[in-house]
Amino acid sequence: MSSASASAAADKAQDSTAFRVAARIGYVVLGLIHLLIGVVAVAVATGGAGGGENADQSGALQRVQDAPAGALLLWVVVLGLAALAVWQIAEAILERDPDAKKAWGHRAKFIGTAVAYLAIAGTALSIALGARSDSAESTQTLSARLLAVPAGVFLLVLVGLAVAAVGVAFVIRGITRAFTKHLSLPSGAAGRGIRTFGTVGYVAKGIAVGVAGVLFVVAALKNDPEAAGGIDAGLRSLAALPFGQVVLWLVGVGLVVYGLFCFARARYARM
Repeated sequence: MSSASASAAADKAQDSTAFRVAARIGYVVLGLIHLLIGVVAVAVATGGAGGGENADQSGALQRVQDAPAGALLLWVVVLGLAALAVWQIAEAILERDPDAKKAWGHRAKFIGTAVAYLAIAGTALSIALGARSDSAESTQTLSARLLAVPAGVFLLVLVGLAVAAVGVAFVIRGITRAFTKHLSLPSGAAGRGIRTFGTVGYVAKGIAVGVAGVLFVVAALKNDPEAAGGIDAGLRSLAALPFGQVVLWLVGVGLVVYGLFCFARARYARM
């Protein structure tokens, strides 16, 4: 496909009301997933139910499957996140920043976000089709495969640093409130509340993702794939720190807040 035809297709997708609605549903789906992750994290921190559940996307999606009409909800998750991913790709194609370096950076961000949405959609699809997703096992398998190849330790360190960098980026985006550039917020208390929720949520998610990245680096340096883990392992590792249960509780509440922010984002995102 030529660049002209790709741009035309992207324009057509973004001009579609039905497609914009589907993409907004994707933000609602993200909100639900982060709400569930946060609830499990708080349960783990307080020693309640949830100790056997994954505090990550796969655990949240398993909860969706177990809910009434769970199979239908999973298909809504798949379609919503797929639409949101396509929207991000369209944003990358149509990026027209006059600063070429900045434009390529924005394109990379949009594509990276689209890949993340598609990965969650793929997990939802596999669960909808009857698979049981174990994110910790899949993460450890990936780590083991990387460690088995030449320069595997170096590659796994790079993966860990990249994941940690994403976590740092979330924290910075929250503190600087850079996320507001993509929102059409209302004035008054409602707008201030959404900004506050976004700040708290982005920082909390950044901490969770950043700790997961550190675990990849630890696994590489120890040459131990079992030390690696995703968000679930990262959150649980916080509980082992001094005052870790308090920190985990705060991060869990922050993820719930991020979920609520995603609901607001579905309404006020610029599309």
